[in-house]
Amino acid sequence: MVELFNYQFFVNAMIAAVFTSITCGFIGTYIVSRRIVFISGGISHASFGGVGIGYYLGIDPIIGAAVFSVFSAIGIEAFARKSELRRDSLIGIMWSLGMAIGIMFIAITPGYTANLMTYLFGNILTVRVFNLYLLAGLTAIIILFFILLFKEILFVSFDESYSRTQGIPVTFINFVLISLVALTIVFNIRIVGIILVISLLTIPQATANLITKNFRHLIVLSCAFGLLSSISGLFLSYLFNVPSGATIIFFSILIFFAVKGITALNTHLKVKQRVG
Repeated sequence: MVELFNYQFFVNAMIAAVFTSITCGFIGTYIVSRRIVFISGGISHASFGGVGIGYYLGIDPIIGAAVFSVFSAIGIEAFARKSELRRDSLIGIMWSLGMAIGIMFIAITPGYTANLMTYLFGNILTVRVFNLYLLAGLTAIIILFFILLFKEILFVSFDESYSRTQGIPVTFINFVLISLVALTIVFNIRIVGIILVISLLTIPQATANLITKNFRHLIVLSCAFGLLSSISGLFLSYLFNVPSGATIIFFSILIFFAVKGITALNTHLKVKQRVG
């Protein structure tokens, strides 16, 4: 296994796994706490519109997806506050619109039609240095934002109404966080793909939630479980030549059930000791 580190593409993949675990650990904890997982699913599929526009304009599809996703996320948040449409309806509309736009622009793009499997299902072994720079910058922004406004983010995550009474800029924090959700989804598309990225934002958090309810600890454990599943999935992907996105999510689920079993056994033993 050590000889794999002689290959630059594998080193890039390992670095990407670290950044992915951190970004999804922080942002995933927020969206699970806010119970807005469905929004993340809508944004991830809407980003396909940006991928199609990027191909048509001849720019990096990830950049196109980032711009499209941020505007989609902000649009959902803004319309949900001002219109009579329900949030889930808006998400469904944006989800469908993004996929439709992506398919149309890819269809009318002249020349060779790109292989979209990487964007749909991900391949961490194809991560480029450019993607690492994007992930590194996003990681720094997320960590800094959470450090500076941790208490405010915590209040907004669990009780938005109370946060407003305390003078917390709820609207500003919501718009910034929903934009970071969009960027986290898009910049990790290369890792697990549009279809599976939502899993990396929820499964490690669900696993961490089996152990602790503390918001700060949830973030740390989510990052740790995400890193473990990413690295394990990376090695499995390379050894068996299967899509990395699927293997990463597969390991995430294995870890979840392992922790679930351990915690259930621990609870059973404690109950048995009390009864005895």
